[in-house]
Amino acid sequence: MEWMSIDQSTNPCVAQLIDANLDRAREGLRVIEDWCRFGLNQKELVVLLKDCRQQLGKHHHQIYKNARSTSKDQGIGISHPAQFNRDSPEQIISANCSRVQEALRVLEEFTRTTDPNLSTSASKIRYTLYDLEITILKSTLQKKRKQKLENCNLCLITAPQKGLPKIVAKALKSGLKMLQYRCKEGTDFERLMEAKELAALCKEHEALFIINDRVDLALAVDADGVHLGQADIPTDVARHLLGPEKLIGRSTHSLQELKKAEDEGCNYLGVGPTYSTQTKPNLKPTGISYLKEAFKATQLPLFAIGGINLSNLNEVLSSGATRIAVAGAIMSSNDPAIATHELLEKMS
Repeated sequence: MEWMSIDQSTNPCVAQLIDANLDRAREGLRVIEDWCRFGLNQKELVVLLKDCRQQLGKHHHQIYKNARSTSKDQGIGISHPAQFNRDSPEQIISANCSRVQEALRVLEEFTRTTDPNLSTSASKIRYTLYDLEITILKSTLQKKRKQKLENCNLCLITAPQKGLPKIVAKALKSGLKMLQYRCKEGTDFERLMEAKELAALCKEHEALFIINDRVDLALAVDADGVHLGQADIPTDVARHLLGPEKLIGRSTHSLQELKKAEDEGCNYLGVGPTYSTQTKPNLKPTGISYLKEAFKATQLPLFAIGGINLSNLNEVLSSGATRIAVAGAIMSSNDPAIATHELLEKMS
């Protein structure tokens, strides 16, 4: 039997140490497992974490439990201020991954000769958790972005303009929760510097920051995702470069394009142009009829786009639209803050 491999003369203090770290590792794994179960709904992660926890449970022998003495444990009740500053799932997951990894390292060191089976198991689980932590954090970030997207009903598409960060800041302060940076002018360095400034503003206001077309720029400033046109790189290539945690949107002008983008795994779609627009004057408006068809054809978040403003917004909303993307309605207004507020108020 496995217990026969344990050195029964293990120092009681070491046995107590092993017991404490087995408890610590198993408890931490349970915290992570429950987040994957209830927060991420990812069965494969739950199964993997449960298996790790069960493996440690098999090694939690009576000799360790008998050494337990909470009355003599000088670490009982000691806390650290950092424990009270974990106000997000990401912080809780990171803290518990570190807790488990540290406990496993202690187990690995102190059982290498007295309980080699436990030492080997602790080592394997520790290395598994290094990669698993990244996977869980990325999945958590993906979920957070998708929730923000679901709650977003207005996206501002920028146009090259002097003082752009100031305009964007006013819109964000008025409640804008999604910004798409579209810039076809200037050098790559100028775009990078501007994108960095806009990304910081969006982060400050907890708004999604999307880069138009440029996957490289999105990666450089750690944007929340990219928005692609029909002539831009394929979705699978963008996904490979960006990873699963980023958002990918695509403009569509027909039901065929919409279904294709949905099948490719896009997270949201632009639908239009609904009206004539100066942004893309060569595109023929698809009108309200396409909007109505699009909202019946998919469950993906859809943004009606193209020439939308306060004067025609009621017609757009009557089609079933719940999200819009605008450029001139805010960028060309006398007061971006007021324009944003009025659009949001009408959308609510």
